[in-house]
Amino acid sequence: MPDSRKQFQDHFSGHAGDYARYRPKYPSQLYQFIAGICREHDQAWDCASGNGQAAIGLANYFDRVIASDASSQQVQSAEAHKRVKFIVAPAEESGLPDNSIDVVTVAQALHWFDIDAFFREAARVLKPDGVLCIWAYEHCRVDATIDLIINNIFQLVEEHWPPERDIVESRYRDVQFPWPLLDVPEFAMTANWSVEDILGYFGTWSATKRYQAKIGSHPIEPFSAELRRAWGEDRRLVSWPLTVRACVRNGPA
Repeated sequence: MPDSRKQFQDHFSGHAGDYARYRPKYPSQLYQFIAGICREHDQAWDCASGNGQAAIGLANYFDRVIASDASSQQVQSAEAHKRVKFIVAPAEESGLPDNSIDVVTVAQALHWFDIDAFFREAARVLKPDGVLCIWAYEHCRVDATIDLIINNIFQLVEEHWPPERDIVESRYRDVQFPWPLLDVPEFAMTANWSVEDILGYFGTWSATKRYQAKIGSHPIEPFSAELRRAWGEDRRLVSWPLTVRACVRNGPA
């Protein structure tokens, strides 16, 4: 039978260090929620873990976390943690044992997968009543003036986002999850950032890299002076509302 998995598209290895530095942190309340809906807390699998941010957050609530990523460079840039084991593996073929995982998490990465194949893999590795939790974020918010500048930057690079990102923009509305979805509270990431932090963050966008490769210039540069004036010298609170979807293997009892 032919392999139906998507070919791995690596949009992040070339700037794994910047990705680790400039990506915002997920809220501790999200990990608390995940732990609260899990029956057991022996082992978690954070799939497409990137720099390991979510894996390390989960390690506060689970005895062991497997953090996998198809990019060896991302794994190499990850922060070491005594409860986290980093492995290089695609989402659709983790190599983990059957019925061995209490929760499978995916942070800002489902759109890169062969989703049906990944859901089959999650069903294989999850214990009965194990949890699948997936989340993503879209545009950040600061204030009305700065949000307008950010929106202008986004519009400039919009056509350069990989098409897979459409499901993030639609907040997973059309994704067919394998089990009934649970009710989930609202969550948001926040960061207290300088203007240099947010400019660095814009530089990690896959659309920014694709724009540079195609157009030959940096898309953020035309906006940087205006953004610096609006931002000022102080740090500002930046917020990213999260889209979170969670379900239990075989559904609620």
